[in-house]
Amino acid sequence: MSGDLVPERRDLRVSHEERDEVAEKLRVAAGDGRLTLEELDQRLEVALAARTYGELEAVLRDLPAAPGAARTPAPVSKELIHLKTGSGQIRRDGVWAVPRRMEVEIGSGHAILDFTQAVLTHPAMDLSVAIGSGRLLLIVPPGVAADVDSVTVRSGSIRQRARLEPGAPVKLLVTVSGSVKSGSVVVRRPRRSFWDWLRRRPHP
Repeated sequence: MSGDLVPERRDLRVSHEERDEVAEKLRVAAGDGRLTLEELDQRLEVALAARTYGELEAVLRDLPAAPGAARTPAPVSKELIHLKTGSGQIRRDGVWAVPRRMEVEIGSGHAILDFTQAVLTHPAMDLSVAIGSGRLLLIVPPGVAADVDSVTVRSGSIRQRARLEPGAPVKLLVTVSGSVKSGSVVVRRPRRSFWDWLRRRPHP
C-alpha cells in the first residue's frame, strides 16, 4: 500500500522550509566526509531549485536517513587558516570548510567571509583581525552569529547589521578580536540573488 503512495508524494510541491532542511542535511553529510565540496555544491544547487519531493529525494538517495545524527561532526582538515592581503581582495564564499581559528591581516585591501553555504563542523570559530585602512565583510545567515565586542577601533568603524534575535538557535558563533585602525568591519545578512527575487523567495 505504501508503495502506491510514493509516486503521488514525489509529484507534490515542496516548500522553502523543506528545501532548506535538505540543504542542511547535505551540509552535515559533507561535514561527515560523505560528500566532497564539489558534490555538495552541485547538490545544493539542485536542492535549492527543487520543485517536488522527487527532486529533493534524488540528492539524498545515496545518503543515510540522518547523516551524522549519531555522532559529532568530523573535524575540519585545518585547525588554523591565515589570510593576508596588502591592497588586494580575499574571498571565502560558496562552499568552504570553517576552521576553528582564522587570522586575517588587511592593509588597504578588503576581505569577504561569506558563511551562507559554508560547511559548519564546529560550534565556534575564533577570528583574529589586524586591519589598517581596509575592510572586512562578514556575511552571516540565520544560525550564524558574530561577536565583535572585543575588537579595538582607532579611527575606523564597526557596523553590526545582523544582530541575533533573543532565543534564536546558533549553529556557529564567530568571536572577532584584534584591531582596526582607519578601516572597518561590517557584519550583515545575505542578500537575495536575482534568482531568489525572480522566484519571489523571501529575504534570508
